[in-house]
Amino acid sequence: IMSLNHNVILCSLFIFGVATVSYAKKTESYFQHQWCHIEGGQTEYTLPDRTRIDCLTESHAVEVDFAHKWAEAIGQSLHYSLMSGKRAGILLILRKPHDELLLKRIQSVIHHFNLPIDVFTLNTEDYPRPPQNSLN
Repeated sequence: IMSLNHNVILCSLFIFGVATVSYAKKTESYFQHQWCHIEGGQTEYTLPDRTRIDCLTESHAVEVDFAHKWAEAIGQSLHYSLMSGKRAGILLILRKPHDELLLKRIQSVIHHFNLPIDVFTLNTEDYPRPPQNSLN
């Protein structure tokens, strides 16, 4: 009986872990799709070099990232702009108070180097979250 309970607990922890990882991965995608739809853009637009723009709008090639990935977003947005002929854009997803510091950091780098990138922000509190009990 003790062994059976142990296996049930391990199985539950594994499923919870998979659900948590899956949910974390979907969250960025969820906000990407919501924002891009509102902006009238196309998600996951594939470029000739097989990279994908998170959201291609009439005017911008937008990289969507959580605030802690701000530095990566700069390079990706510039590449997408070069490949698409659209203006570079970054949608920075803000989830916690510390993210405001990261927003200031990206804005400072863009300003200092006079980079042609527009930064958009999305505070996750302004959007409904997807169901947390989803496993897919």
